[in-house]
Amino acid sequence: MFDSLSDKLQGILKNLRGYGKLTEKNVADALREVRLALLEADVNYKVAKDFIERTKQRALGQEVLASVTPGQQIVKVVYDELVELMGGDASQAGTPVPPKPGQSPVAASWLMVGLHGCGKTTTCAKLAKLLAKQGRKPLLVACDVYRPAAIDQLETLGRQLQIPVYSLRGEKDVVRIAKQATSFAQVQDRNVVIFDTAGRLHIDDELVQELVRMKTALAPQEILLVADAATGQEAVNIAEHFDKALDITGIALAKLDGDARGGAALSMRAVTGKPIKFAGVGEKLDDLEPFQAERMAGRILGMGDVVGLVEKAQETFDAKTAEELQKKVADQSLNLEDFLSQLQQLKRMGPLENLLGMLPGMGKMPDLGVGETQLKRIEAIIQSMTPVERRRPEILNASRRTRIARGSGTSVAEVNDLLKQFNAMKRMMKDMGKMQKAMARKGVLPKFAR
Repeated sequence: MFDSLSDKLQGILKNLRGYGKLTEKNVADALREVRLALLEADVNYKVAKDFIERTKQRALGQEVLASVTPGQQIVKVVYDELVELMGGDASQAGTPVPPKPGQSPVAASWLMVGLHGCGKTTTCAKLAKLLAKQGRKPLLVACDVYRPAAIDQLETLGRQLQIPVYSLRGEKDVVRIAKQATSFAQVQDRNVVIFDTAGRLHIDDELVQELVRMKTALAPQEILLVADAATGQEAVNIAEHFDKALDITGIALAKLDGDARGGAALSMRAVTGKPIKFAGVGEKLDDLEPFQAERMAGRILGMGDVVGLVEKAQETFDAKTAEELQKKVADQSLNLEDFLSQLQQLKRMGPLENLLGMLPGMGKMPDLGVGETQLKRIEAIIQSMTPVERRRPEILNASRRTRIARGSGTSVAEVNDLLKQFNAMKRMMKDMGKMQKAMARKGVLPKFAR
């Protein structure tokens, strides 16, 4: 996501870091390139112009701290302004606004709006899963009564997530559907109701009036505009229209992973003044995350998002499995079955490219696709072994290795390489274990590490 903008900004700021002294001229030259990078990334012209003006004033108006170089200081200014452009303090990202007078505190209503094809139905399902993981009890409501198979799609997603879906097939009055769904939610003790509304290929009066009627009837706590991040400048116009008609509470960006530019996403926050609350970062139903401006700015500028990576790991890796793995490493009983289990948990965290992008300076590493392919090849080789072979890789003779290579679509040489790497890893772990015990005996390690 934001690959084009990220590449250009990182290149410009890399040159700035070497400046021994900041002058009005070199700041102006650098910011001219930043403005071009923003425009090429599809950022709204007025938004880009205001961004550059604010950045220039702050860069020239600040005293350079003794602990940093002038170049580093301007990088910090650009980072701060980028955070502000995307929403500033993100402490409220991903959380509903408090109930207003007349709204039910029991069931929080989330009205999801947007044009046809923006990914609204899938985003509803992703949001339901995210809220369920947070301990909420969501109900999905099918209010798109026009698109063929819209109800079927939502019900299919609901079954995958084991989250109930309310629908009234044959009913065309969406307000009636919405009211009955709210009553159903209270009876079923569902405390978040997510309404998947109809979209159009373009904004028209019929669409707007239907949504206005739903808003009046439901008094929803959240009205989220689902916007396709790849729409470009038209997304800004769409956001303005929906905000004017419905006074949206926030924006959910869909398909952010599929747009290398992403500048329109930055523009929507500046134009509407409404926060970007969620970002769709992949095709899986797990791939929706609360939008954090500070973290996203860090990733765009190559600073990484280590906190986000740790959170993903905590969600993915089972604590009991991790403890068992630690014991196996300690007594050198790690086998290929354990190795396969760790690979599969790593895959559940998302594409390798996205994970490395969360590490400072790692997002632009070459051949990330090769690394992803290699992981799949290793997984195929291990899965082609029998359970006994995975637990006791020492029994893998020449004929077994040939069979495994045929079964995994690889060569015997690749099977041999994997086994060599695995044995080298076990030897390294054994040596580290011996070193740690020796240091503990000498009292070098603190008690908690013994």
